[in-house]
Amino acid sequence: MNLGMQKVEALDAGHFVRVEWEDGSESRYPCVWLRDNCQCPRCFLHSARARRLVFEDLDVNIVVKEVALADRKKISITWPDEHASEYEAEWLKKRCFSEEARAEMREDLFLPELRYWGSDLQLPEIPFEEIMCNDESMYQWLSTLKKVGIVLLTGAATRQGELVKLGHRIGFLRLTFYGPTWQVQDKADANNVAYTTGKLCFHTDYPVLQHPPGVQFLHCIKQTAAGGESEVVDGFHVSNKLKKQNPQAYQILSSTAVDYTDVGVDYCDFAVQCKQRIIDVDSRGQAVRINYNNATRDTVFDIPVEKVRPFYAALKEFDGLLNSAEHKFTYKLKPGDIVTFDNWRVLHGRQSYQSGSEVTRHLEGAYADWDVVMSRLRLLRKRVLNRD
Repeated sequence: MNLGMQKVEALDAGHFVRVEWEDGSESRYPCVWLRDNCQCPRCFLHSARARRLVFEDLDVNIVVKEVALADRKKISITWPDEHASEYEAEWLKKRCFSEEARAEMREDLFLPELRYWGSDLQLPEIPFEEIMCNDESMYQWLSTLKKVGIVLLTGAATRQGELVKLGHRIGFLRLTFYGPTWQVQDKADANNVAYTTGKLCFHTDYPVLQHPPGVQFLHCIKQTAAGGESEVVDGFHVSNKLKKQNPQAYQILSSTAVDYTDVGVDYCDFAVQCKQRIIDVDSRGQAVRINYNNATRDTVFDIPVEKVRPFYAALKEFDGLLNSAEHKFTYKLKPGDIVTFDNWRVLHGRQSYQSGSEVTRHLEGAYADWDVVMSRLRLLRKRVLNRD
């Protein structure tokens, strides 16, 4: 960005500053925002990129005393208490309050673009060793994971510990009551339905936590000859279908607090309770997280009795859409495969397989939070695309 300013002036009795750009466009900045974001060393700690100005010292009705344009590349402001602030043109342009500029900043910071899919999914694949040693491949993996919601990493060693390496490559893994990593295999007296050979219905992991893990990794170390196929479905795509098909069902699932429970012993003993809406939505009513795990849905249901059957009817319709041939994608992991997916968006399941005298199927699992993944993605994006 190399855009200069050709005019600057105060408006509305000094409550706004108007900048006219060389391309003819203009931006308006509230003076309270400009004072709040003064970049001088007294108001801003540049080594930490953090505000020093305490909010109690901010006058929300502040106006400019003087505003001037310096060499078309920055503006200088003098405030009523004689404090002086300077703002660079590029810094201001990025923070313009127009809808277009705000949308561009949202895209740059949060990468909100999503690619929906159903049974026609072309599962993206990247070699594990490439993402471990190449930033471009790492960026491709994480950006695809954010957009599509699922990526298969191939060719990892068939031993425990590969997910720990992957976690270090991102930043760090999420510790839960099942440990930093956990072993999915048939176990006697299983403390989780995943540790059996039975069919696993479509679910997201850990809705019993207030903040469920954002990303899940499953590393195939050993695979059974018959059965054990994995299934995935795009929960956001299906939610959009439900919203169009039955708005009332969507409203019920996005407003009803469902009780979840998980009690047992693993990494340590635990007794976890939580209330979650099956479909979490943002201020626009758009799904931003699916919280659905039939195995850990509690027998306690804290809603009025007359609302119970309508809830079940709504959930039945949603579950039917999840399981329709049109929406679900089936594949079978091979030893050395690591499937990585968005646990807030992609629901996963497993077909049953036969138990034996020894372990015939072994996956190692781990989680990471989206905050950690997005942090790494932003750093890689800046490095790979040479972004400022």
